[in-house]
Amino acid sequence: MKKLRIGFLSTANIGRTNWKAIATTRNCVVAAVASRDLPRSRKFIAECQRETPLGYEPEAFGSYEELIASKDVDAVYVPLPTALRKPLVIRAANAGKHVICEKPCAVGVSALEAMTAACKKNRVQFMDGVMFMHHPRQAQVREILDDGKALGRLKRIATHFSFCGTGNFHRANIRVNSALEPHGCLGDLGWYNIRMALWTMNWQMPYRVEGRIMTSPKNDPRMPLEFSGELFFDGGVSSGFYCSFLTTFHQWVDLSGSNGHLYMPGFVRPLKGDIGYKVNNRVVKTDCAWDRQQVNMFENFAKQIFSGKLNHDWPAWSLKTQTVVDACFKSALSKLK
Repeated sequence: MKKLRIGFLSTANIGRTNWKAIATTRNCVVAAVASRDLPRSRKFIAECQRETPLGYEPEAFGSYEELIASKDVDAVYVPLPTALRKPLVIRAANAGKHVICEKPCAVGVSALEAMTAACKKNRVQFMDGVMFMHHPRQAQVREILDDGKALGRLKRIATHFSFCGTGNFHRANIRVNSALEPHGCLGDLGWYNIRMALWTMNWQMPYRVEGRIMTSPKNDPRMPLEFSGELFFDGGVSSGFYCSFLTTFHQWVDLSGSNGHLYMPGFVRPLKGDIGYKVNNRVVKTDCAWDRQQVNMFENFAKQIFSGKLNHDWPAWSLKTQTVVDACFKSALSKLK
């Protein structure tokens, strides 16, 4: 089977789980890893090989530009800090490399528009790394929503995604560095909340949003450590979300309609023991865990590329999510004045 050769632009920790996912796929390989210095790339490869041996040695590069120029790489996986992504994604697209980008995709919608435009111009695929979009239960829930019987007319979407940063998280983690990750928990976690709401609404955009930074560092009031938002859609549907770096690990979705409700635990990262979802307290089990949805994500990415056709929905979904993230952040900042 033909395999997509993926290069990692960065040795970020999140790449370790995706190394393992790619190793499990039927149509992808880790071809190379790049960092700003060669020893770091070699160290990352050696550590990942010990945990998940590939049976071959990916190439190590001492610069991102070298990997982008490599003829042995078909696509790049980009887990770099958000503020650094735009120029490298555009370079990769101009070099004919397909792009799978971690979220939040960009520091703002104008930057993401430039990134996706470069991909379109060069006929390369762009997709963000929202893994739950590739979980089979999404298709099952879509059937329930479209049927309109179990839930009736949808009225309310509620989502929660949080974890409590411990140790030196609040001093050293890039997710609380406004120069690298200006949206804080809203970008890192709220991206998923907002994506779920937009997906539920079949990509209808809200006509109004409200956002509030509930907690921020004392020296940086614009950095969300805890954030809440409300989205308002035509047809009387509203969506409330909460995301936080200060609250215990917890993630769920609740969809409420005129006839009933659907509850989904672990909507971002289904853990062992999680049920699939509940419909009016009827349990529906699924067996696709977090690591499997990662595998599905990379396999779907490769299949799309090998089809020879671009999926224009994927970058459009990223742009819609980024637009709502930006609007929520703007609303929150207006309340600080």
